[in-house]
Amino acid sequence: MFFFDNRSIFFTVLGYPMSYLEFFGTLAGAVAVWLSARGNIWSWSIGIANVVLFFFLFYQVQLYPDMFLQVFFFITNLIGWWRWAHPQDGEEDQRKELKVSWMSVKGIAFLGTMVLAGTFSFGLFSSRLHELIPGLFSLPSAFPYLDSLVMMASIASTYLMVQKKVECWLGWIMADVIATGLYFAKGILFVSMEYFIFCLIAAYGFWKWRKDVVSYKS
Repeated sequence: MFFFDNRSIFFTVLGYPMSYLEFFGTLAGAVAVWLSARGNIWSWSIGIANVVLFFFLFYQVQLYPDMFLQVFFFITNLIGWWRWAHPQDGEEDQRKELKVSWMSVKGIAFLGTMVLAGTFSFGLFSSRLHELIPGLFSLPSAFPYLDSLVMMASIASTYLMVQKKVECWLGWIMADVIATGLYFAKGILFVSMEYFIFCLIAAYGFWKWRKDVVSYKS
C-alpha cells in the first residue's frame, strides 16, 4: 500500500512534499477534465483512475464526503462511458456519439432543490461520522457542510454530464471554486491548484458545448 499512502513522498517542490497519490491522482484528473471539455469519450476511462486514487487521498485528509463521492464517480464514469458510446436514435452527433443539448428549466429547478436538501442531510451525517463509526473514522470530518455541497453539486453536474447537458459546466464551476478553497485549507496544495485550473477548464467547456449546440442547429 506504499503508493496509496499520502505520506509516501514522490518529490518535493518549493518545500512542498508531493505524494505519489496526490501527483498521479491530480494528473489523471486534469487529463480527464480537459477531455470532457472537448467532448472526448476517453475522459471517462481516464477519470476512473483519478477517482480510485482520490478515494484514498480524501480518506487520509478527513474529507469524507469527497471520499464517498469518488465511489459515485467510479460508477458514473462507467455509465457515462457507455451512454456517450450508445446514443439513442436522434441523439447521435457526427461521430455517432451522444450530442450536446440543454436541460429544461423544470429539470434544473428540481436538481437545485435536491442539491440543497442533500447538502444539509449529508453534512449532518458526515459531521457525526467520528461518533457513529469511530473505529473507521477516528477524526472529525473537515468542513462537513461545505464538503457536502461540493459532493452534491458534483453529483448533479455528473448526472448532467452523462446526459451531455451544457449546464453541467455551470455546476462544475461552483463545485470547483468551493473545492479549491477546501483543499487549500487542508494542505493538499497541488490538488487545490488543479481545481482552480478546473474552474477555467469548466468555463471553456461551457463555451465549447454551447458552441456545439449552435452548430447542430445551423
